Amino acid sequence: MQGFQQLLFPPFRVDLSTERLWRGEREIALRPKTFAVLRYLLEQREQSVTIAALLQAVWPDVIVSEAVPRMCIRELRRVLGDDATHPRFIATHPRRGYRWIAPLTAAPPVADSRLLVSGLQSAPRQPLLVGREAQLAQLHGWLEETRNGARRIVFVTGEPGIGKTTLVEAFLAQVTNADGLSIVQGQCVEQYGAGEAYLPILEALERLGRILGPEQLAGPLRQFAPMWLLELPALTKPAERAQLQQQLAGATRHRMLRELAQALEVLTAEYPLIVWLEDLHWSDYSTLDLVSTLARRREPARLLVIGTYRPVNVLLSDHPLRVVKQELQLHGHCQELALELLTEMEVTAYLRTRLAGGVGRVPLQHLARLIHQHTDGNPLFMVSVINDLIERGALVEHAGQWDLRVAPEALAVLTPANIRHMIEQQLERLSPEDQRMLEAASVAGVEFSAATVATGTGRRPKTVEEQCARLSRRGQWLQSQGAVEWPDGTLAPAIASCMLCIRKCSMNASHQASGRNCTSASVNDSKRRTRHTSTTLSLNSLCTSSADGTRPKRCSILSTQGKPPSVDRPPAKRYSSSPKLSGCSPPGRTRRNVGSTNCPCSSCAERR
Repeated sequence: MQGFQQLLFPPFRVDLSTERLWRGEREIALRPKTFAVLRYLLEQREQSVTIAALLQAVWPDVIVSEAVPRMCIRELRRVLGDDATHPRFIATHPRRGYRWIAPLTAAPPVADSRLLVSGLQSAPRQPLLVGREAQLAQLHGWLEETRNGARRIVFVTGEPGIGKTTLVEAFLAQVTNADGLSIVQGQCVEQYGAGEAYLPILEALERLGRILGPEQLAGPLRQFAPMWLLELPALTKPAERAQLQQQLAGATRHRMLRELAQALEVLTAEYPLIVWLEDLHWSDYSTLDLVSTLARRREPARLLVIGTYRPVNVLLSDHPLRVVKQELQLHGHCQELALELLTEMEVTAYLRTRLAGGVGRVPLQHLARLIHQHTDGNPLFMVSVINDLIERGALVEHAGQWDLRVAPEALAVLTPANIRHMIEQQLERLSPEDQRMLEAASVAGVEFSAATVATGTGRRPKTVEEQCARLSRRGQWLQSQGAVEWPDGTLAPAIASCMLCIRKCSMNASHQASGRNCTSASVNDSKRRTRHTSTTLSLNSLCTSSADGTRPKRCSILSTQGKPPSVDRPPAKRYSSSPKLSGCSPPGRTRRNVGSTNCPCSSCAERR
């Protein structure tokens, strides 16, 4: 089977010449190093492959930890749907390595009408995009400046699911066929070991070599960046590699920054280049050093670097990207494109396009309002809710019109599995103290005061205020809403959940998961009733007397059966907004004074 470039191992097909993997007609994206590991396993399929052999074959002349090839093996098993305990493709031999065990069949070349016009992980696509017209126009403006010789470094930022990748994909799909424009992508991955320096940059350069041709890339690297040529063994022969090793002995890695900056200026002298670095919050520090170096150089270059990242992940991990971006921004060396949540009008526009023909019996604006309330306008959450409705058969197309077969209000308890998993992953990154604080906060309501949470947790108000302020500064989970004055004279910061969609989804997920302990919503019924009771008793004690000697009516009392009723609150001194306080009352009480003018709780406020 030697010499065949296309191999079959059903249901997969691999093309070794173009380094592409398919499942049926669908191409599967693989990082270049991961594909190199697959290639080596296929070539050595008759014998076990050790970690040392993988390091020598795939990472020659580069020092990486043994965790890196293991990470590639895990990635291969994930995309192949393989199980390490019952393998179909890759078997693990303890203390010996790995072996390819699936039968291989030589396959004739398959004609592909798609030209390789860019170095992206998959073919450029034009996704359905709403509410991002201004951001797309800004990216096109920066590309035009790049064509005129002004290098641009752009950071696209936002919370998980906000649509960073979708925005960049839409932009690249619009410019892919532009004359002379090259586009390459480098993917940052969360590395658990020592990791590999310049991982996304090397991936992007390997893709650039496939676009320009090996010699067109090797020439400038050989002249201006020999250290980088040594890192790309596909561009050199063994004899040249050995000579480079002798010449570069003792050279420092700091030299690599200057070398690649010069080489890119030569490569982009005639034609522009877009480098897309995805998920920079996982980037290695060497990659950040290179981005900073490229941004600070004053020589002309038709180079547009687009980096996407999540600010929350950067803050939680204390990643240096935040400092690097701030320093570059301070001196005008970079631009930031911060994405916001979609408005209700933009959600309506999405539904009007996605559900062409309308939804019978339910006004589109009403459905959009419910989805916006449930998701806060997070694009990923919005799309996932629609997809989940379709997969469940709750939203069906018939004769050109869509039919919603559940009550619209049922959206309030709908939690797609992928969203629930994302929420749990984000929550698990918090400390146990912050998780307990958010648990009590969701009992208090979407808008609450730090003092309310303190009464429900038994912690000092100052401690809770510091926790809330820290999460608010991160822009994660909470946002500050000014201050509120209680009837006993207590002045406490008012806080609101800045990710209502996550709070609702996690609350719904808790009911489905039967008490998974992530947030307050994830607490079992007994613990939830305890939180409600302690919070309400403390609030009621504060409602009995106020600082000016008056006695406002006691908070409304609702019996609780495991779900949080509303608690009234004395008039608040308003600073930046009028926050609501929601809570509950001890079991066995009946409701009184609902709609009282002295009570600003959510229930009474709505009835007034």
